[in-house]
Amino acid sequence: MFENYPKVRTKLPLEFQKIYSEHYKNNREGGTSASSVAQKMEAWLHHKVAKDLKDGKNRSTLEIGAGTLNQLMYENTAPYDIIEPFHELFINSKFKNRVNKVYDDIDEISELNKYDRITSIATFEHITDLPKVVAKSCILLNEQGTLRVSIPNEGTILWKMGYKFTTGVEFKLKYGLDYSILMNYEHVNTADEIEQVLKYFYGKVKCSCFGLNRTFAFYRFYECSKPRIESAKGYLNSLKG
Repeated sequence: MFENYPKVRTKLPLEFQKIYSEHYKNNREGGTSASSVAQKMEAWLHHKVAKDLKDGKNRSTLEIGAGTLNQLMYENTAPYDIIEPFHELFINSKFKNRVNKVYDDIDEISELNKYDRITSIATFEHITDLPKVVAKSCILLNEQGTLRVSIPNEGTILWKMGYKFTTGVEFKLKYGLDYSILMNYEHVNTADEIEQVLKYFYGKVKCSCFGLNRTFAFYRFYECSKPRIESAKGYLNSLKG
């Protein structure tokens, strides 16, 4: 079913490589006008992920792709582990002392570790081996745990028009480059592909949209429960062969 994974990124042109780190960090921190506006819209992604903590109870959490730790502006729970290979993104974060353990890859986490919730904000569209990561999330969840995932609505016309006339214009003026090339390099999975993977490994998948529906929305949020453990183990074992 997942013969096209892991996906392979096309090589990023040299002129993009030169400005990649600078742009990525500015974008994550809202360091430009367009990214600042985008961050205000993206607050919906963070609030949806954090909604299950409204009762004030601590729930053990693993965040996949924690970036600059900006999700911790919206929630406070412990213990809080993260997966983030680019340590320079969070090394100076004021939230760093709230992080329990840092992993570079989900494969580093023992299957004996169990979490009440596994979260991810605007990361699954970037992951080349997404089925493996989602399968491993099934193994790491407590029996009543949930996988909570927010993503851009990649692969739809509204999402493309949204970034084309905001960040894309700003990027063109600053660097003289086509932002869509960078987006195509970064976003290897569409929103529909991500949903397909989630539904394969989880028995219950609820979707919410920041917009009218899946077709006309800027973002999606998924709450996934009832992990299909045998399917997850079977898939992970197939990768070892």
